[in-house]
Amino acid sequence: MNELDFTDKQVLVVGGSSGIGNGIAQSFRKRGARVTVCGTRDSARDYAAEEGSDLEGLDYARLDVSRASAIEAFAPSFDRLDILVLAQGAVLYRRGEFEMDGFRKVLEVNLISLMACATRFHPMLSAAKGALIIVSSTAAYHSTMGNPAYNASKTGAVGLTRTLAEAWAEDGIRVNGIAPGLVDTKMTKVTTANPKRLEGALARIPLKRLGTPQDMAGAAVFLASPLSSYVIGQTIVVDGGLIL
Repeated sequence: MNELDFTDKQVLVVGGSSGIGNGIAQSFRKRGARVTVCGTRDSARDYAAEEGSDLEGLDYARLDVSRASAIEAFAPSFDRLDILVLAQGAVLYRRGEFEMDGFRKVLEVNLISLMACATRFHPMLSAAKGALIIVSSTAAYHSTMGNPAYNASKTGAVGLTRTLAEAWAEDGIRVNGIAPGLVDTKMTKVTTANPKRLEGALARIPLKRLGTPQDMAGAAVFLASPLSSYVIGQTIVVDGGLIL
């Protein structure tokens, strides 16, 4: 038996239109799953490859997780859900998160919508004895001086992962998480597109390279598979050694 074969499994990746979520979505698709991804744009045609989007073979649905009403009203195209990956994320630079409007905006996407999506799909995950994977960040484990909302939300995501894992284990749902380090996506261009910042970042990573969405996907596939059948409430740090 191939324990990494997801044929006939239904996967939903919120935030799967680009970046880490997109890498995770494509990894499940290549292993046989039917995968739906959610993004904020009207259609899959509105995403470009240069933005880190590969929507080939994926079903696309629009969902703006910053609006609680949109999550509640979301009507999926599937009637079974085996794996839910919550990879949505937002960040504001130039001290935007020190303004309360900016702080609330980031918390709404990075933390509150996690709970909203998790509870929205709880019945389907319970029926399938499925897996929930929450993507947080290594920012949960150290200070990020310019981004208080991002830090607070990612720290909260790790706590939410532990708590939902304990609360929902009796429903047959395994909840775990991934904490990516510095991954080369459009969200991290503020660092990766600046040669001096990039050099400093790579100097702190023992593996001496940026992470890729595919690196994160490996952890997600493991956490959704029978190989991790006795693992709940854990957030696996996938960072090349950045926070060692």
